[in-house]
Amino acid sequence: MTREEKTLIIQELTEALRSASGFYLIHLGPLNAEQTVAFRRMLHEKGLRVRMVKNTLLAKALVEAHIPQPDSFQSVLHDSTALILCGADPKAPAQALEAFQKELQKEYPALKAAFVEETPFIGAQYLETLTRLKSKQDLLAELIARLQSPVQRLLGTLQGAGQTVAGLLQTLSERKS
Repeated sequence: MTREEKTLIIQELTEALRSASGFYLIHLGPLNAEQTVAFRRMLHEKGLRVRMVKNTLLAKALVEAHIPQPDSFQSVLHDSTALILCGADPKAPAQALEAFQKELQKEYPALKAAFVEETPFIGAQYLETLTRLKSKQDLLAELIARLQSPVQRLLGTLQGAGQTVAGLLQTLSERKS
């Protein structure tokens, strides 16, 4: 591969990393061709694309894309590396990966690292954490619901008290009549 080709690939990876909301680095390991195609098909059905990348070129693209703590990924940039870019749902690749592992009853394809919500996750032990990760929209909705809850309880209490007072006044007016 010529220097110009490498530079072009680094630029392409850099732009892809900048435009994505996050990414996953996967080790396909000892999967055979049929299993690899099945995994790629599963990701494609979820709107995700997997791409095999050279570790040295990816390391340079991480730096050029201004990914925080790019050196933290150096420990996993060995063997073969597949790159999955996140779309709108940052936990979709983790869920697909976990589902495929369960289907095969193997630990491959294995999570090497992920970068989701501006946070690096290095190591396969974070797969379960990533599958339960909530999006920013989900967290905001949950926060708003929690903030509204005391106000709604107060309004309910005031309405109940108002109805009680109204009932008492009506009873008193009926007694005087």
